[in-house]
Amino acid sequence: MTILPGYQHFNGRHWETGTICNALAYRGVAAPHTGQPFSEAFLMGVSGGVLMGYFSFAYSGHDPHVALLSRNTFDPLDTLLGRLGIVQHRRHATNAAKGLSNLAEVLEEGQPAIVWADAFSLPYTGLQPAADMWANFPIVVYGLDVARDKVWIADRAAVPLTVTPAELAAARARVKKDRFRVLTIEPPVPAKLASAVRQGIADCLRRYVEAPVKTAKANFGLAAYDHWADLLTTNKHRQSWSRVFPAGAPLYAGLSTAYDHFGIGVVAALRDRGLYADFLEEAAPILKRPALKEAATAFRACVPGWRALGEALLPETSRPLRRTRELLDQRRAVFIEKGERALPTRRRIDSRLSEIRRDLTKSFPLDGSEVRDLCVDIATQVRAIGNVERLAYEALRKAMAGRG
Repeated sequence: MTILPGYQHFNGRHWETGTICNALAYRGVAAPHTGQPFSEAFLMGVSGGVLMGYFSFAYSGHDPHVALLSRNTFDPLDTLLGRLGIVQHRRHATNAAKGLSNLAEVLEEGQPAIVWADAFSLPYTGLQPAADMWANFPIVVYGLDVARDKVWIADRAAVPLTVTPAELAAARARVKKDRFRVLTIEPPVPAKLASAVRQGIADCLRRYVEAPVKTAKANFGLAAYDHWADLLTTNKHRQSWSRVFPAGAPLYAGLSTAYDHFGIGVVAALRDRGLYADFLEEAAPILKRPALKEAATAFRACVPGWRALGEALLPETSRPLRRTRELLDQRRAVFIEKGERALPTRRRIDSRLSEIRRDLTKSFPLDGSEVRDLCVDIATQVRAIGNVERLAYEALRKAMAGRG
């Protein structure tokens, strides 16, 4: 049995930045600008910070859904490690036995092991496994006891999580490119701190005005707010809500996934704006740019707008939609608070959400004109957020202008 002594690091809330936050904290690495463990906000800012991305997808056999991106999703882990000069040590294996052996070796060396695992295959997530769905993300493994058939994990919850070695092996094997990889990391290089901050901010600024995917210019940055608002109120575009999310189960899916879908959506956006404001406050003394604190205030001012958008998507005036918002909030909160012990509660919530979907499929609570009014209300709030985020972008651009 190998459990890292004194492991109590469960502050990370996002797969990439949270995992690195937890791993560095266990290593006792202190940020030179605070004397405290590196914050997840700081790591998020260095990785590229916030962005806006709007997409909708409709796959055969599944309800259509909204993918609302609120932070850099383009290789954030390797990006932040590279910018901070963090040396990576990777061990690869082609089979589960060697993968387990490598994991055990890392733990015996006294280091937290970062592995990639499919969230749909990890029992504590409460997700239903599906042959055509997977989502591979990094997590921290800090304990292994083969005799007791137990693995200890830190993964977004504020408490320890456990699986069996077989369950972890199945999750690690799900995606070929990440199969059985184990990563350990060295501390950041203090001399790289300022350049890492500058690069992270430059990424954020660029992605507000330049799409990271050239074929999807309207879907990213400040342009995405008007694009999404237009899709909510037009009937002509093939991706318009009237076509992709007609009243019934499709519209319910669009509203609920825009709010919260597998860790992305409105709830992630309002959290990430707050985190980014925290990052900018940390960045101000590092770069000796006091104006970054004013930019932090501007990004914090975006949070109420995102909260209002959540209420526009699942409004108080409709009991089943309001209840959906409450259930999604509860589902997320109980996982963070209780981890796998929340599984019975989360299953009850999932059952209730399925019942609401069934009911709304039979009889949607809004008629045609009310659905149009709902979409107009959502579009109005989307444009309002776009206006506030443009002010935040301008404040950040001005703070970084000139020498410094």
